[in-house]
Amino acid sequence: MRDGFVKVAARTPEVRVADVDFNVSRCVDVTREAVERDGAKLVVLPELCITGYTCEDLFWQDALLDAAQQGLFDYAEKTADLDALLFIGVPWRVNGKLYNCAAALCQGEVLALIPKTFVPNYNEFYEMRHFTPAGEDCLLDMGQEEPIPFGTNVLLHCSSMPDLVVAAEICEDLWAPNPPSVAHALAGATVIVNLSASNAIVGKADYRRQLVVGQSARLVCAYVYTSAGWGESTTDVVFAGHDIIAEDGRLLAESAPFGPGSATTEIDVATIVGERLRMSTFQTSVDGSSADYYEVPFALGREETQLTRRINPHPFVPADGSKRDARCEDVFSIQAYGLAKRLDHTHCSSAVIGVSGGLDSTLALLVTVRAFDLLGLDRQGIIAVTMPGFGTTERTHGNATTLADALGVQLREVNIAAAVRQHFADIGHDERVHDVTYENSQARERTQILMDIANQENGMVIGTGDLSELALGWATYNGDHMSMYGVNGGVPKTLVRHLVRYVADTCENDAEADILYDVLDTPVSPELLPANEDGSIAQQTEDLVGPYELHDFFLYQVLRRGATPRKVYRLACHAFDGTYDNATVLSWLKVFYRRFFVQQFKRSCLPDGPKVGSVAVSPRGDLRMPSDAVSRLWLKELEEL
Repeated sequence: MRDGFVKVAARTPEVRVADVDFNVSRCVDVTREAVERDGAKLVVLPELCITGYTCEDLFWQDALLDAAQQGLFDYAEKTADLDALLFIGVPWRVNGKLYNCAAALCQGEVLALIPKTFVPNYNEFYEMRHFTPAGEDCLLDMGQEEPIPFGTNVLLHCSSMPDLVVAAEICEDLWAPNPPSVAHALAGATVIVNLSASNAIVGKADYRRQLVVGQSARLVCAYVYTSAGWGESTTDVVFAGHDIIAEDGRLLAESAPFGPGSATTEIDVATIVGERLRMSTFQTSVDGSSADYYEVPFALGREETQLTRRINPHPFVPADGSKRDARCEDVFSIQAYGLAKRLDHTHCSSAVIGVSGGLDSTLALLVTVRAFDLLGLDRQGIIAVTMPGFGTTERTHGNATTLADALGVQLREVNIAAAVRQHFADIGHDERVHDVTYENSQARERTQILMDIANQENGMVIGTGDLSELALGWATYNGDHMSMYGVNGGVPKTLVRHLVRYVADTCENDAEADILYDVLDTPVSPELLPANEDGSIAQQTEDLVGPYELHDFFLYQVLRRGATPRKVYRLACHAFDGTYDNATVLSWLKVFYRRFFVQQFKRSCLPDGPKVGSVAVSPRGDLRMPSDAVSRLWLKELEEL
């Protein structure tokens, strides 16, 4: 349970209607399997599974209700040795009324009984014939050392893991306009469990899934849902055992309807708490929002939770092809419409872009072309400037010029070698010394050229630098770092590649597509050092700062998820298992943190540009960070791994 992960299980046992002994036996079996085999610390069983949900008027029989009460105690006794919080559905009599309840248990003790709030009495459901909706809360004597709470307002707090706070609702409660889980979450619950008996009809599984996933998103919580299945009466309806586990709007695990009735995964309560911390609209109160709640402690052993859930190594790029294409179109539209508005507002008659034949400038050029098309402007107003220098190769130079021709934009070439040599002479720099001055002088000369051409042409310089470069500070201050509008500033490098490929796949222009595919095959490089003797690129960015797929993963976990260095490392090792060894991951993670902190001064003065995704570094919006913050705490944690 370190790093905020808790393994949870939703289970649908086989039942026999009104056969309590059989049902308890099966409930014990699936519970022990979930805990002992799968390592679950939280197990949720369906609504009324001790008796079966479909007992109908048998719920008026004391024989069944007495057996159900004893069945709960038998279940508690037979699971007393398990280190887990358990939920099981049971009918329970209180003050002459019968309630449909979720019983919470831990290590042989019944901790609480939580009755159903919204009891359906429409269509195929007639629960109010037998059950009373939840009303006044009270304490019940269960023959244990202390009385237990009976009511809906119950929060179960894990003393060994403070972020794990569990609350329950039952089936129809989720379908109501104001589910009890809303109040539970605002009172502090990070995990909602739902014990359900939701029957199967055409199309209902999709809607049920949407409800669960949507509720986890709206409440910024984990939601563990389990439903009745095999063995329930099929007199009028059929139950499919549809179990679902969701977290903050993401489906983590699911048993298909009419499947095995088993879903197990890990939920990340630390991330849930962190997400709520940053959301000003998730308004809990420190002065008693949970004052009306019974707060029930329970204890679980702390140990390393083995991760089985998939950790996406490329969080900015959907794995599914159709979703990836839709994402690319969405991002491309945001970039193009953002630029189109800025061009229209400033009455610029041209756009100036430095094109290198690399991925970033190619994407910026494609975005500018679409913006001009949206505005009905002549593409000849786009001035693509190629500026060969000491490290420019024939391949990249050729791709830049050929792409400009294929897109029908204006191409200009300005060789910077003579101007940079003059600058070296002016400042007394030896051209044979290939240091940071040698490199940055070229970048700043190119930026000066672009700015001056823009002045000549009543134009706007379009920035090409991407989000990944900004996170690492891989840009020359007041060189490629600066522009008049940065269209790529919200796009991570791993997504840049897919955006260019998306255009290549869909452009219906063979000449354009061929060039784009070759750009995609070209190593990422600033080309500021002389080429190799064979004319190939000598300076490859990922050899210097590390693989961008790793850095994009780190960036997402640090800024979007607020993960600790230890947790980022653990997640990266899991996500990239078989691709990078642990030592490599740790080495580049240290580089990420060092560069991320020391390069903030470049991000503090970024030009305008559109936010594209949930991770951004604009100083005007998402990242308010002092340029002189110290990285010692973060690096110290990495050194201790």
